[in-house]
Amino acid sequence: MQVASGVLATCSLLTRVSEEHASPWDASQKRRVNPENPPSQAGAGSGPLILRPYQSAAVQNLRRALAGGITREMLCSPTGSGKTEIGMALVRGARAKHKRVIFLCNRVHLVEQTARRFTKAGIAHGIIQGENTARVYESVLVASIQTVVRRGLPDVDLIIIDEAHTVAGSKEYRAVIAAAKGVPVIGLSATPYARGLGKHYDELGGALFQHMTVAATIPDLIEAGYLVDCDVYAPSEPDMTGIKQARNPSGEMDYTDADVARAVNKPELVGDIVTHWLRLAAGTPTVCFAANIAHSKHIVERFQGAGISADHIDCYTDTEERRKILHRMETGETMILSNVGILAEGWDFPACRTLILARPTRSLIRYIQMAGRVLRPHASKDRALILDHSGSVVRLGFPTDEFPLELDDGSPKDAKGGQKEREKQLPKACPSCSYVKIVHKCPVCGFAPERRSDVQTRAGDLVPLKKKPKASKIDRQEFYSQLLGLAQEKGRQPGWVAHRYRDYFGVWPRGLRDAPAAPGEAVLGFVKHLQIKAAKGKGARHAGG
Repeated sequence: MQVASGVLATCSLLTRVSEEHASPWDASQKRRVNPENPPSQAGAGSGPLILRPYQSAAVQNLRRALAGGITREMLCSPTGSGKTEIGMALVRGARAKHKRVIFLCNRVHLVEQTARRFTKAGIAHGIIQGENTARVYESVLVASIQTVVRRGLPDVDLIIIDEAHTVAGSKEYRAVIAAAKGVPVIGLSATPYARGLGKHYDELGGALFQHMTVAATIPDLIEAGYLVDCDVYAPSEPDMTGIKQARNPSGEMDYTDADVARAVNKPELVGDIVTHWLRLAAGTPTVCFAANIAHSKHIVERFQGAGISADHIDCYTDTEERRKILHRMETGETMILSNVGILAEGWDFPACRTLILARPTRSLIRYIQMAGRVLRPHASKDRALILDHSGSVVRLGFPTDEFPLELDDGSPKDAKGGQKEREKQLPKACPSCSYVKIVHKCPVCGFAPERRSDVQTRAGDLVPLKKKPKASKIDRQEFYSQLLGLAQEKGRQPGWVAHRYRDYFGVWPRGLRDAPAAPGEAVLGFVKHLQIKAAKGKGARHAGG
């Protein structure tokens, strides 16, 4: 595929629509806007876009990265943090400089949703998506990657990719980036954990994404009130023994759809979902993620049989029916909305309080995307509720935990999958009430399992253990600044700094100034210690192999 104006050449063949900012879908959408429940972030109109502090900082950091010569930048910003607002700020900035921008999406409903958001923000734009293609002469284009691959990439000065974690497993996206030949690319993702996002590709002449800017983390946003925390119950868990695994499009190992469906689509398990929802979440707007379409429909049937209004939606649901189903959910006519994965990306319904995880997964991306549907704040909820019937929480941790902060370069991982970040204590379900916690005594029902007394002992000397003193704030800043200085000397990426800081303190660096300083003995000694440790581990593996 070549960079060409092939799409622009079709302008004369298109029926020119009104010069208003309307998108092809807007006329049918205006009647569904609820004035009593406006978007949670201000600045959605045609006036100045009002950004939150972390969004504004992210925009500035992205611009600095591009000015510094990085042409492929990833933005990490959690679900519900306002990635589209950041994207719109970038679009407006480029348009103010008379630059041409294309905003790429991998699903038709995301093209539709982005077009509506741009319209509401007063950003004139064209559409490149199948038969809905219109106004391709505009300086801002919202496009389907599939259509762009078929018709050719128009002449643009900036490419923004939504849900950019899908890029690593997509030949279409790699073809577009290769064809762009130096045009800056910014990827937006809440879950940039896909294998190979930082990998070197010969056809691209470098890494798919060279650098990652982190706008905020989930704990940061919960603390600031931009997201809500959650309570988790794990009433039941399917037997996944012998279930096959394979790499998904993101390069993660996950259960295969056919096998996982056979493990979970059983009458007793589906019935347990309904029973526990009635006990723990009755009357709350709920989204359910099932293993496959048959499983989702089975869950809906059981809810309906219990007198609960429930709907199923999938990729085969036609556009008008899909709108009716979502509208019923938004108005409260439907209480349970079940699907397989179509609502995991791009579905914004902040009033949704409860999540039913009925599809076991080992994919961190899939897990966080599903959980993000209920973490948005809303006047009707103080906390979200997750009913895990899949074993995902005890397998992957809480969805509000800290997660990796560097791009995967595609290199082979160790026997544990290279997931050092997840080697902390995982939560467990209380045997009494099923509340998921990491402490011994359940904070909900007070149940505390008795400690095992049949401990075997052997003679030996007692050695006193000294607790490492907690570092003060200035110690942490000093250590962080020296790591930054060492990273500059050695040509290391920011992710290396974050991981070495966490190796030392046990937490990610937060609230610290980016003020590089000359590395001292403590930092140099600690980094040397890690290098020696890694070398010994490598030698031991070779010796054992």
